[in-house]
Amino acid sequence: MKKPVTPTHGRKIKQQRGHRTYAALVATGFKLLEKQDLEKISVAELARVAGYSVGAFYARFHSKDEYFAALVDQHLTNRTETLNALYSEVPANTLVKDLIENMIKYYWEHRQFWRAVLVKSIRDTNFWDPFHEHFLSSCKRLIERLYQEIGRPLTQKEEADIYFAFQVVLGTINNTIINQSGPIIIGQKLFIEELTRTFSLVSDFDNILKKA
Repeated sequence: MKKPVTPTHGRKIKQQRGHRTYAALVATGFKLLEKQDLEKISVAELARVAGYSVGAFYARFHSKDEYFAALVDQHLTNRTETLNALYSEVPANTLVKDLIENMIKYYWEHRQFWRAVLVKSIRDTNFWDPFHEHFLSSCKRLIERLYQEIGRPLTQKEEADIYFAFQVVLGTINNTIINQSGPIIIGQKLFIEELTRTFSLVSDFDNILKKA
């Protein structure tokens, strides 16, 4: 279960009602981004679908850019919670399959949001910094989980393989979302199967476990 949305951007909110409005606007943004590009979503439409006025939007956010920053923070919070649960609770023998399937399904369902993130990061390289930190944190969590499973630190080569496996997976997802490249596309079951197999091969995950 996701934690309630905590305001991280926009104007200072004191009342509980303001927090509910903030949360509703953020949730509506993700909902609208399932069907259309960020540039095509007006503040008026966003406020109307959320059930509030345009004035209520600007009472919480100074601009649409600031609003998008709030979406980014919520994305990072949600993904961190989800990945922490996967790394902590999923059995090692199915961890790679569950992890890659979760990643692919999430980014496919939120592809318009993620496309907006990728486009903005091309224009502003500093914008990518929190996503890069999130990526590194996820790599480290998997390395820690492997350490727990096999009872020894991973070698430098094993760690490098884990990092590169994540890089290959995320790079493939990003390229597919931006360019809609084929012939195997992200919405297909085969895409999940092949990217899971790729991660396993590049990371050598199964062989590392066997060395326990």
